[in-house]
Amino acid sequence: MTALDSSAAAGPGEPESAAKQIPPAAVARMTLYLRALNSLLAEGVERVSSEALAEASGVSSSTLRKDLSYVGSYGTRGVGYEVQYLSRHIAAALGLTHDWKVAIVGAGNLGKALARYGGFESRGFDIVAIFDADQMVIGSEVGWLRVSDVADMESVLHRTGANMVVLALPATVAQEMCDRVIAAGIRSILSFAPVLLQVPPYVNLRKVDMATELQILAYHAQRTQTPGQPVRRDVG
Repeated sequence: MTALDSSAAAGPGEPESAAKQIPPAAVARMTLYLRALNSLLAEGVERVSSEALAEASGVSSSTLRKDLSYVGSYGTRGVGYEVQYLSRHIAAALGLTHDWKVAIVGAGNLGKALARYGGFESRGFDIVAIFDADQMVIGSEVGWLRVSDVADMESVLHRTGANMVVLALPATVAQEMCDRVIAAGIRSILSFAPVLLQVPPYVNLRKVDMATELQILAYHAQRTQTPGQPVRRDVG
């Protein structure tokens, strides 16, 4: 296997152009490969064939091999991939070898659930702060964090070194909070707010709309409905 160029992942604050560009669809699949590889590592597996890794990731072998070529990993015919090597270089390509410090804006049910989730740390994300505007919530504890006043958000972001923000907010205040975190120097934002946010081109914004995802799931479910299943309800 060929080594990965050390410039393949941009660090916090570096422009995206500094990293080797990987198509968005391939980036999404890389996370699947990394999860499968980490499971193999936990089982003590040292090498894996492209066929086995592809099956574990739910993709075709040809797709996997093409995706892995973006990170300079081609495997060895008859031998496959070294699991630890490949896991390390996919993590580097995804930027997971850097310190990512995440702040959550919004300490409602969703924000609290995200702050308490233990799976982030094992994947390289450290939750360093959580904010809210409700005086009844400010000062309360969520996991090991204490909810900070959103009025102090800029100073807390600076003090904690946060370089990612999750917006777990209602639509009415999401854009205002988004603008504030960008002004504070944050360039990577994950939004759960049910609204289309406007951000400058240098800001990386990812939107998670669970209602939309459920609607898409419902569309596919009704297309595969089998006899004997509940009949659809009229909407209106």
